Amino acid sequence: MSYGAAAALQAAVFTVLSSAPALAGASIVDALPPGAGRGSFVLIGSEEALDASDKSGGGAEHRFSVSVISDASGFLTAKTLAAAVSDALVDASPAMSVGRIVGIRFVKAVARRLEDGDVRRIDMTFRARVEI
Repeated sequence: MSYGAAAALQAAVFTVLSSAPALAGASIVDALPPGAGRGSFVLIGSEEALDASDKSGGGAEHRFSVSVISDASGFLTAKTLAAAVSDALVDASPAMSVGRIVGIRFVKAVARRLEDGDVRRIDMTFRARVEI
């Protein structure tokens, strides 16, 4: 098992999301914008990597989060963006500089209000199997 493909996986996720037509115009970041940002944006977040090596070779399972944060009224904007993120990532297999993505699957999502209800946040967890 190696954590060596983690940065390559993040870059691949960014590439998939930034090229998804349904996310055109959305900011895709890996850190909260200064002042927590205004508008709606997609945040590539934390991850957990687990050994998934077998007799055929090295591998890892990466469980990573992607969040949609929006100050738009109601949940509709955030949910629409979250659905676009999920549609873009599930079963995507972009090229990576290290390793190869075998598959990406949706695991779960949690939607909630932040800041006295003025901001919506949807945290989604995905599972990527990476062959190294």
